[in-house]
Amino acid sequence: AALEGPWGRMPGHERAALLRRFADLYRERAAELAVLETRDNGRALRETRVDAGGHHLGYHWWASLADKASGRTIPFDDSVHAFTTRVPVGVVGAITPWNVPLMAAAWKLGPALAAGCTVVLKPAEQTPVTSLALGRLFEEAGFPPGVVNIVPGYGKGGAGERLAAHPDVDKITFTGEGATAKAILGVGAGSMKRFTFELGGKSPHIIFADADVEQALNAATNSAWTLCGQSCALGSRVLVQRPVYDRVVEAFRARAAKVRVGPPLDEATHMGPQAHAEQLAKTLSYIALGKEAGAELVAGGRRLSGGIHGEGYFVEPTVFANVANDMRIAREEIFGPVAALIPFEDEEEAVSLANDSNYGLTAGLWTGDIGRAHRVSNRIKAGMVWVNTYRFIRWSTPYGGFKGSGWGRENGIEALDAYLETRTTVISTTGRFPDAYAN
Repeated sequence: AALEGPWGRMPGHERAALLRRFADLYRERAAELAVLETRDNGRALRETRVDAGGHHLGYHWWASLADKASGRTIPFDDSVHAFTTRVPVGVVGAITPWNVPLMAAAWKLGPALAAGCTVVLKPAEQTPVTSLALGRLFEEAGFPPGVVNIVPGYGKGGAGERLAAHPDVDKITFTGEGATAKAILGVGAGSMKRFTFELGGKSPHIIFADADVEQALNAATNSAWTLCGQSCALGSRVLVQRPVYDRVVEAFRARAAKVRVGPPLDEATHMGPQAHAEQLAKTLSYIALGKEAGAELVAGGRRLSGGIHGEGYFVEPTVFANVANDMRIAREEIFGPVAALIPFEDEEEAVSLANDSNYGLTAGLWTGDIGRAHRVSNRIKAGMVWVNTYRFIRWSTPYGGFKGSGWGRENGIEALDAYLETRTTVISTTGRFPDAYAN
């Protein structure tokens, strides 16, 4: 109904003004939102502060595009005027995950609202609190009723499934597991919805012998254990060239011992707990699988309990060495603080190992050879490749996967396009149409 009201008739520059007002309110409440996210999913406060402290800039960026969705004139001849216009796809069902609820909401709400859509935001059942807080901010910013709707609930058999199946929902944007995406397709494809899926990853993080190894280690250890390993973009498969392999293994072992695992609201904590009991059990089961497969456990591997850890879902940062790429810990997404270190001989083997995966979300590589940087990055089958950096993701950089890692892109101009349809209009300049049956 909101699409038929003031929101549907609102010009882009007015939508932009509302988004900017919301972004300013978001910035004012960023510290509060960071604490809410930490309480909701257990992520360390030092991480949520960084994330929550920057999302307002993304909303401002989307606001700057709200009046930029222009069409084009199509040359034909003097008898017609043909042109295109971009129009909102309609009602969007946005289903966000429990690991980064604020970030995922920003990546979906920003472009959808800039395009002029209305949104039903369904947060993961484990982490509804920040989404409810966002709903209050949208109301305070002056968005018309019905434009942003927050609907907490379960996925299967609950709000998520009903949202995916509803015939009046025009698009679903979902971040989560591939199996859930397939289930969403199963109930939603019958109404020919549009879909954007940002799914899992088993990202290769390649360290060549000619790299600045210390910088590579800074990135590789961070990308293995940040968010307690609960991110699809993390470099959980660390591919290391033989001449520096032992050095990297030893550095991972030493750095794992320095990670402070503890209560997430403690300012000193580097890494909090797993978000919920199911994820804890999954992580511990994969650690057991790694041992059974013959990988060498170099560091961690245990659940922490007692003392400051109590009965929390804490797991040590874990490192496996001498991992083969056909082991389950190298092929399946664990979503825990588990790094699998895989040796390789040369550039050809590195590319082969990197691409030998059902996933294709992100990849990273470290090298001092600019030619190699171009050669390898051009051959990696992933939606985002970082060279001599890792996890640089902004609202202006398209993000999404190849293969089993998803459909479509979030962020960038490509994301705005995903919330728009193209209408072609052809107007006769003569007003004449021949009678086909005159003779």
